[in-house]
Amino acid sequence: MAEKKHLKQRINEGEVIIGAIVGWDTGSDRLKEILDQYPYDFFSLDSQHSPFSEEKLVDFCNMADEVGADMHFRIKHTRHSYLIGNILDLGPTLIEVPQVENVATVDESIEHFYFPPVARRSWIGGASKGFEERGSDRIAYANWWNTYGVLWMQIESINSVTDVRKIAKHGIDCVSWGPADLSFSRESNPEHPFKTDEDCVRYVVNQLEGTGVRLAYRSYDPALRDKYIDMGATVLLEVPK
Repeated sequence: MAEKKHLKQRINEGEVIIGAIVGWDTGSDRLKEILDQYPYDFFSLDSQHSPFSEEKLVDFCNMADEVGADMHFRIKHTRHSYLIGNILDLGPTLIEVPQVENVATVDESIEHFYFPPVARRSWIGGASKGFEERGSDRIAYANWWNTYGVLWMQIESINSVTDVRKIAKHGIDCVSWGPADLSFSRESNPEHPFKTDEDCVRYVVNQLEGTGVRLAYRSYDPALRDKYIDMGATVLLEVPK
């Protein structure tokens, strides 16, 4: 029997992946209820706009693991990309870096996300995903992680959308945005040819062609799922009912 494809493989191959945005007060019963409603591929927690507790993140990742789901986590600030390895030690398997504007942030994120020989993430803590199964074999774990973890950059300005081809470097799995911050940027640049969010989606999808990097989009409403899939987004973040 063929081994089941994990999330990074499915994302890289362009399969449609749907994540469920949840709050920090969500309990294990609610996670199960959400999965009963729809077979979401992962759960998503945010620290950019929410209080953040390392202990709570560990607990949440353990709950997600118990129901067989991966955990996505948006770090608190762009300049915290040097802490990605430390955050991964707490259990998430998908890391999103907000408000990326330059390639230097991308390079630093890659550096602390992947283990040698790909990059230089430091050896792990016991809450890291897969530690109990593979942690005793350092090389096996590093090789596994380097083909398992999902790294994405959030591009939330006209400049970063325009430069998406530079940001979509090898090692990045997704680029993403939500409509609010990018709208601020568009409104501040009325002369720019990207007049709508849809203009940005079409441009980014075109620029990503052939890179293997996918567009993730915070569509929030499950009713909008088909709209953004039809436009070329393959990873969506929704708020479950």
